Amino acid sequence: MTHDTAVVHTIRTLLEAQRLGVLSTHCQGHPYASLVAFGFTEDLSHLFFATPRSTRKYGNMAVDDRVAMLIDSRSNGETDFHEARAVTVTGRVSESSGPDAAPFKKLYLARHPYLNDFLAAPTCAFMVVTVRRCVLVERFQNVTDYEVTS
Repeated sequence: MTHDTAVVHTIRTLLEAQRLGVLSTHCQGHPYASLVAFGFTEDLSHLFFATPRSTRKYGNMAVDDRVAMLIDSRSNGETDFHEARAVTVTGRVSESSGPDAAPFKKLYLARHPYLNDFLAAPTCAFMVVTVRRCVLVERFQNVTDYEVTS
């Protein structure tokens, strides 16, 4: 486990460069992956995204709040084996609303202003992940664990 500032910088740079991540949930032993638009706090302590309450991912999170999100820099080419980076963020998720959600929503809409109407819909849930760990993979096999402290 590391708290190296270079690792934190690499993770933050990767998150800043990407707008979408793959959210992993599960229910009754069945894994499920979903593409979501995400935002994050500068200190990497929280990730957040919006989803309709009618979705399978929302139902899965209602049953088990443990989630993982993969964010990567792949270009779907051969060079990815040497140049792509990926970070898996793990933590616990909860729906957030009202004053508690306001600072996260502000960051989210700064990254995704085109999702304002979606986020404002009464059927939409704003989900906040309290990050526990980030696992950074570089050059296909160099793995670094970063434990987020709150």
